[in-house]
Amino acid sequence: IRAAVILAIDEDVDGRHVLLVDQYRVPFGKRCIELPAGLVGDHDASEDASLAASRELEEETGYLPGRLESLGEFFSSPGMVSESFTLFRAHDLVKTGEGGGVEGEDIHVHRVPLAGLTAQIAAWRAEGYAMDVKLLLLLGAAMIA
Repeated sequence: IRAAVILAIDEDVDGRHVLLVDQYRVPFGKRCIELPAGLVGDHDASEDASLAASRELEEETGYLPGRLESLGEFFSSPGMVSESFTLFRAHDLVKTGEGGGVEGEDIHVHRVPLAGLTAQIAAWRAEGYAMDVKLLLLLGAAMIA
């Protein structure tokens, strides 16, 4: 299984905001806060990961990247599964719609100020949301300071 995961940071006069999504995840029995992501090749087996990243970002969040930068391939849980993902940094975002995913996904979009991200994640945890491990990308530096 290959996936594309997108780190999308929107910058405007109000500062820098990261785009996150949440959706119900059956294995957890609850909603999970995540970076936007999707499978590579679920429409075309020869699909390039960057095309999947662009498509998934727009479907899930309603933002289209002007440019994608590959940050490399990573493995989700090396001791347990062979799943990998390519992490992309989305630049020059353009809002094209509301997002929410394709029919049946029920994705909620969150545009969170980076300055308040730690507090927002704590609030979501208190509300009972699951947290995708990839959020450590955004929290990591603060956790070791």
